[in-house]
Amino acid sequence: MLTFVLRRLVSGVAALFVTSSVTFFLLYFSSSSVARNILGESATSSQVHQKEIELGLDQPLISRYLSWLRGLLHGDLGTSWFTSGSVAGNIASRLSATLSIVAVAVIVTAVVSTLVGVTAAVRRGWTDRVLQVLSIGGAAVPQFLVGIVLVTVFAIRFGLFPATGYVPLAAGVRAWSSTMTLPVVALAIGGIASMSQQVRSAAIAALAKDYVRTLRSRGLSPREVIFRHVLRDAAPAALTVLSLQFIGLLGGVVVIEQIFALPGIGYLALQSATQGDMPMLMGVVVYTVLVVVAVNLLVDLAVAWLNPRVRIS
Repeated sequence: MLTFVLRRLVSGVAALFVTSSVTFFLLYFSSSSVARNILGESATSSQVHQKEIELGLDQPLISRYLSWLRGLLHGDLGTSWFTSGSVAGNIASRLSATLSIVAVAVIVTAVVSTLVGVTAAVRRGWTDRVLQVLSIGGAAVPQFLVGIVLVTVFAIRFGLFPATGYVPLAAGVRAWSSTMTLPVVALAIGGIASMSQQVRSAAIAALAKDYVRTLRSRGLSPREVIFRHVLRDAAPAALTVLSLQFIGLLGGVVVIEQIFALPGIGYLALQSATQGDMPMLMGVVVYTVLVVVAVNLLVDLAVAWLNPRVRIS
């Protein structure tokens, strides 16, 4: 198991290095005059040039990259070009909002997808067909459209939930959950639609195996067969899809944070990209990759625990 974990950690570090490096060069090759954006159109050419020197933009690209990489290795992501604030501090203050939404959405996706997928696999017939149609419909509707409909109906029309804003968990569970409900539902619908299909297929395959018939012949109840044995058999495939759903939710949260005016890293990434704030944008990339690597490692460990053959593959 230790060797398995070390291999996953090494691959995670390699993914962080490659992703951040490629992003760095792509951003700087595609960037415009950042100094002009900071100073405004009224700034003179000499002022713009002085600002470029201050930001280090007069240095060769490889020198800027090596300087950024040294800072990363020492845990220093630099300062924002627009606010002069710490990149790490700014991201840390917004990370809780994004991770709260995504984590709750993942939990909701896992629970609902399991119930829907297992129900479709066990009952089959018209129940299976109805659930499949609903799943396909849920996957086809864009997240931003779902978010807009939820805001219009449940926030503006009926006033059941706040339309915008985020309340931290420390301020109270009720206030926190009220601001989380609509964004989580908007994020989770698409994930439930796709993951429930994977759970259904894995459960049908597990139910057709010989050991299930043996367990039933020994008098085990259908509930015990499904929840103690079939779900364990279907779990590795479902967990793999869930990890992919998590990555997709991190990307989709950018749009959801815009719709619900949430102070998360998705909104920060979009704002930084619009302004050309490269240190802040690179910091968001690094934090996002770290979160994805951590989640994938946890999923790999869970799959290896459920299926020991994975550890030696």
